[in-house]
Amino acid sequence: MFKSVLVANRGEIACRVFRTARRLGLRTIAVHSEADAKALHVREADEAVLIGPAPARESYLDAAKVLAAAKATGAEAIHPGYGFLSENADFAEAVMAAGLVWIGPPPAAIRAMGLKDAAKTLMIEAGVPVTPGYLGEDQSLDRLQKEADAIGYPVLIKAVAGGGGKGMKKVERAEDFADGLASARREGQSSFGDPRVLIEKYITRPRHIEVQVFGDSHGTVVHLHERDCSLQRRHQKVIEEAPAPGMDAATRKAVTDAAVRAAKAVNYEGAGTIEFIADASEGLTADRIWFMEMNTRLQVEHPVTEAITGVDLVEWQLRVAAGEPIPLKQADIPLNGWAMEARLYAEDPANGFLPSIGRLEHFLMPGDRSPYEASDVRIDTGVRQGGRVSQFYDPMIAKIIVHRNNRDQAAADLAEACGEVEVWPVRTNAAFLKRCLDHPQFVAGDVDTGFIGEKEADLMPRPLSTEGLQAAGRILRFRDGASGYDPQSPWEQWGGSAGFRMNSSASLRQTLFVDGERREIEIDDDVYARHTHFEPVTGVTVYFEDGAPHQVSALSPRGSASGPASDGALRAPMPGKIVAVPAKPGDIVTKGQPIIVLEAMKMEHALVAPFDGVVETIGAAVGEQVVDGAVLATVKPEGTE
Repeated sequence: MFKSVLVANRGEIACRVFRTARRLGLRTIAVHSEADAKALHVREADEAVLIGPAPARESYLDAAKVLAAAKATGAEAIHPGYGFLSENADFAEAVMAAGLVWIGPPPAAIRAMGLKDAAKTLMIEAGVPVTPGYLGEDQSLDRLQKEADAIGYPVLIKAVAGGGGKGMKKVERAEDFADGLASARREGQSSFGDPRVLIEKYITRPRHIEVQVFGDSHGTVVHLHERDCSLQRRHQKVIEEAPAPGMDAATRKAVTDAAVRAAKAVNYEGAGTIEFIADASEGLTADRIWFMEMNTRLQVEHPVTEAITGVDLVEWQLRVAAGEPIPLKQADIPLNGWAMEARLYAEDPANGFLPSIGRLEHFLMPGDRSPYEASDVRIDTGVRQGGRVSQFYDPMIAKIIVHRNNRDQAAADLAEACGEVEVWPVRTNAAFLKRCLDHPQFVAGDVDTGFIGEKEADLMPRPLSTEGLQAAGRILRFRDGASGYDPQSPWEQWGGSAGFRMNSSASLRQTLFVDGERREIEIDDDVYARHTHFEPVTGVTVYFEDGAPHQVSALSPRGSASGPASDGALRAPMPGKIVAVPAKPGDIVTKGQPIIVLEAMKMEHALVAPFDGVVETIGAAVGEQVVDGAVLATVKPEGTE
């Protein structure tokens, strides 16, 4: 076994690899951009090297800088994590050519599975069923349009080098195909340097089933059962679980056998995931599950597999890269209980799920309020209180994982854990996650990849409840003078899951402003108060309920809560680059029609017309970098001068 490992990544996955490496006695080395100089993964490593400015292409995606850091620190091995250079075969070869151990699959396997069209051809030869679609070399608009028309709408356009939902567009109608193709090509070029696409038939009730596989240099390939990652939004996974609901033994064997055949077809070594798409309209059956793609790296959702098998997948990666055989035979890999993972994103569901950036002034994860009690909720994160969420990188800031005896227990306990999340002023999807997990259809296991899109209105966080309003009002009353209550004291702020009770001799009617809205409340004598954050500098009181933050004040806030773009001005929700301007001054537009397309945090975000009207001004051009809050366009209602 080598004695040191450099992780060519950042955030949560770097911290995760360091945790296992330290347990094995390895020296850990981090690389970081200027934006990540004080990041948690930098602090947790034994040594850290600055490799460039904040943009990923000038730091984490710069293979030469990563290799120079390895040489300078005497690293013996490189773990790529996921994303960035993890599926870059040229980088893998460069690592090996430098005499370092590459903790990943052979470059040939990465190349074979890296392009979706070539991978599907290879899978057909290996006897693995694939989704109907077009995989051809002719990438002209006319040919692609004709193929899509022949397949029948809806179709899915996918970047051949894509992953993580990037470069993937669903097209419902023939007249929308050209726009969808242009967007998929832009994201493919931006994220992967390859604008080529393939086209697949869109399955109307799809479920995302994937199998964790592992190979070694001795010719062994095993599977570690399946995961279900069907709960997605815009093709980004939100909640994952293992095993898959409704998967019987015969179907499991067929799918896992196909996954092992797929891995063996490319002489696979290390951790990998074979992704399948299943038509769930008639339940899970082997003849309605097709190969979709292979991810030649460790997956974000690997903790649920670790939970049900008891295997540390990172340890297996390190040992297999060092030439050791896989520690367990297929028959000895268990499947125990049920595990679920929720991805905590720095994004604002109430504002179209736009990424939220800034300093984490308040950051508490499940169990943090009970420092004297051990939590059985696993938290994988790369941030901590006082850290920053940057616009330059993926908005996922933590993963919340539970492992229970059965699915009902896992769903209920993960929902409770998401409800305990407290993050401010950066917004998160914690409350949204809780509502997903609490939804009766999810609890019943009756979900597909369209679940969130269909139920989104039901899944949005709700206004502060009457009970929460009463507690917040009493907190404000005591904070403003009575009884010596100090919301910043260790006991009263972090005082365990029991919170604290405050009693008065008479009820009190009070006017409060909650999230900018006036509300009247009759406060009870006996109030259960907890989950509160107070910022002395700004005077902001934030009350957390079911994972959602609510700003509470006894004074009327300045301004109004009329909603975004109510004046017709389309403002940049975050710093980014303009990648498309599909409208021009004078265009007549309808509500929801894209006016400006902004690229930020590795995804495209369309700024749309807030109402029917006429485009009055366009204030940005393609390729321009814009700052947060910049007015990019204005729309005026029809009939106005």
